[in-house]
Amino acid sequence: MSERPILFSGPMVRALLDGSKTQTRRVIAQQPSDGWAFEVPPFFGRISSPHPKKGRFGVFVRRGIGTDFPEIDLIPCPYGMPGDSLWVRETWNHAPAAIGATRDEDGPFAYAAGYATESTIDGKWRPSIHMPRYASRITLEVTSVRVERLHDITDADALAEGVDRTNTSIPGYARERFVRLWTSINGNESWASDPWVWVVEFKKL
Repeated sequence: MSERPILFSGPMVRALLDGSKTQTRRVIAQQPSDGWAFEVPPFFGRISSPHPKKGRFGVFVRRGIGTDFPEIDLIPCPYGMPGDSLWVRETWNHAPAAIGATRDEDGPFAYAAGYATESTIDGKWRPSIHMPRYASRITLEVTSVRVERLHDITDADALAEGVDRTNTSIPGYARERFVRLWTSINGNESWASDPWVWVVEFKKL
């Protein structure tokens, strides 16, 4: 089993902490193109034969099946496989009482997701991308990985993404909340293009 970092925004960190977020969607960097396509349904596993990606976990793609020169490749999942761990990177800093600590590992730590405004700690927050492992307070265990089109998200999945649950009893409302969340982070074009995404489900350890 392996462990790797993953970034979350403040609102999503709060959803992780209260248990309402158990899924995340991330755009697959290598979108199938030039005749490459996923199996139907998408098939996950590892390449066992000699190959630069041998032993890595991911989703298989293929092209030219039924021709004289069929090809099979693997898109490795950057978030691991079921059983692996993800440690959460979020906006952080040393708590005010520990600003004068002599070692970076010395705590306690403060997290922007727990403050009303950045000015609470004089705006001296460190970006999530720079959070070291020792400062992370949330560890997730991957329970499943799949791939799907972004637009395929359902109301139930939108709720599992940690969206605001106000009025989510109205059909389609949770999904619409997710669309707003996605476009606020990734832009309108990212939603309109309907990319293939990794859907990673997890539980908080």
